[in-house]
Amino acid sequence: MKSLTFSVALAVTVVGSMGFTSVRDGWEGKTPGEERTIAGIKLCWCPRGKFMMGSPPGEPERRPGETQVEVNLTRGFWTGKYEVTQGDWKRVVGKLPGELTAELPEGDRYPVGNVNYAEAENFCRKLTELARAANELPAGWEFRLPTEAQWEYACRAGTTTATAFGDSLSRTQANFQGKPYNGGADNGPSLKRAAAVGTYPANAWGLHDMHGNTYEWCRDWYHATLPGGDDPDLYLARATATMNRDGTVSRSRRGGAWTDDGMFCRAAFRVRFEPERRYDHIGFRIVAVRR
Repeated sequence: MKSLTFSVALAVTVVGSMGFTSVRDGWEGKTPGEERTIAGIKLCWCPRGKFMMGSPPGEPERRPGETQVEVNLTRGFWTGKYEVTQGDWKRVVGKLPGELTAELPEGDRYPVGNVNYAEAENFCRKLTELARAANELPAGWEFRLPTEAQWEYACRAGTTTATAFGDSLSRTQANFQGKPYNGGADNGPSLKRAAAVGTYPANAWGLHDMHGNTYEWCRDWYHATLPGGDDPDLYLARATATMNRDGTVSRSRRGGAWTDDGMFCRAAFRVRFEPERRYDHIGFRIVAVRR
């Protein structure tokens, strides 16, 4: 480990053999997975670094749109330890955004669902306002939905395998209802409904339910080809988004859900969804980033 000191007194620290680095300015984290709570939301630190986004050609159940690209995230960010819960939503916004169902039970520790893209963005804006008003969030930081690159980087937590738990996935590791992935143990529960957040194991950076439970909205317009390079962000790239059959365009979502087989919970799996629509198995997770 080594440190470089600049005239503005920022320290850049190399973490471990993967080459992750964290710029410390008094509010950023020092180590991957470091926790802090802001405005009642538990967050885990994801250090800046490079990774291969997407899946290699030999990955079982690989889908179109997963061709690998190298991504360089030049700034670290905080990621919600859990999917946003119904309790979080009621505290920040008020009334739940959509109907509860038999598969999405009521409860403050259950993920919020039946939320469309604009409503998820509105939650992030309101949470930013609350945190700033309480002097818990610096003016240069904000809460928002993660880009696809930030989401996959946080999900992988330094791994290069199909999931954060290796090249298989069992129902003891994630909440999905169908076939385990790539030989994963078939001995876990098949709930066929949402689980309270944190029921299943966390990844190496302390993040729960990155695989399964509910799908999570991402910030990007969906493009059939993954973006690479420095800090890819397709939030404003509607004009180049991949068009649906009916001429509409979609935002991206990640992570799989209780409705799916394990293959759809892989770190690289991605799917489109029109931003105006909602389902009980689609929720979201937040990140705190420097603007």
